[in-house]
Amino acid sequence: MLALNSTNVQPVIFFLTGIPGMKTAQAWISIPVCLLYVLAISGNSMILFVVFREQSLHEPMYYFLSMLSATDLGLSLCTLSTTLGVLWFQARKINLNACIAQMFFLHGFTFMESGVLLAMAFDRFVAICNPLHYTTILTNVRIVHIGLSMLIRNVAVMLPVVLFVKRLSFCGSTVLSHSYCYHVDLIQLSCSDNRINSILGLFALFSTTGFDCPCILLSYVLIIRAVLSIASSEEQQKAFNTCISHISAVAIFYIPLISLSLVHRYGHSAPPFVHTIMANVFLLIPPVLNPIIYSVKTKQIQKAIIKVINRKQGQI
Repeated sequence: MLALNSTNVQPVIFFLTGIPGMKTAQAWISIPVCLLYVLAISGNSMILFVVFREQSLHEPMYYFLSMLSATDLGLSLCTLSTTLGVLWFQARKINLNACIAQMFFLHGFTFMESGVLLAMAFDRFVAICNPLHYTTILTNVRIVHIGLSMLIRNVAVMLPVVLFVKRLSFCGSTVLSHSYCYHVDLIQLSCSDNRINSILGLFALFSTTGFDCPCILLSYVLIIRAVLSIASSEEQQKAFNTCISHISAVAIFYIPLISLSLVHRYGHSAPPFVHTIMANVFLLIPPVLNPIIYSVKTKQIQKAIIKVINRKQGQI
């Protein structure tokens, strides 16, 4: 078979995969998957709405929370059409350009979430270790600069990845392992030398999540040291309680991410559906759980949501 690449007149077509070995059950599986997407989109939209609407939430902590919700919303939306298209309508075809675009946004939002979690860790560090200067350190201008720096970083690391994927040639099988385009999955189908793509992918990973994760751990080492120096056990518990939501968000992001990477690189003997389930868990669990965690554990968010709901009911 002749090698295909992006310079040919005929575009390369890839085939997305639903749940391997469970084709007849895909229609039923799509119901909880669709429900998860609805929860993710509605939950994160609600967080964004209440932070924007309520003046009392116009503080650094909630600005970073709104960044997290916007990122989770983007992460959910960028795979919604292909995932449900495959599960509902067997719409498996996707061309190379569309695949690369989806890959750019998928990995971009993933790296963005990692950066936002680091910014939120810095927010907790300043709030606990230097509370008197909290508002002077985390000004609105500085928060905007932090957000822009994360965005620029993501574009800078993802552009080379995307451009070098365009240079690859594809031949033989063009069946992807997931219902969306994943960089490792895509370059493995190439019949040309993909070593530079692997290097760029690893560089993008280590320069984003690989940098952010140790920094988050370091911030919590410093936070724990500061909290343990507080004489009152009641004040210690209060300080730790302000971090629980963020620690939970970090755990539900990094644990599936690390697990998915390990399964991709070392789990070649695992059944194909294991890869698919892990990939969908990684994509959907953080966007679904983050709004729930922050709504349950943060009283200000609870009150704002209840206030918005009561206002809507009053208008009816």
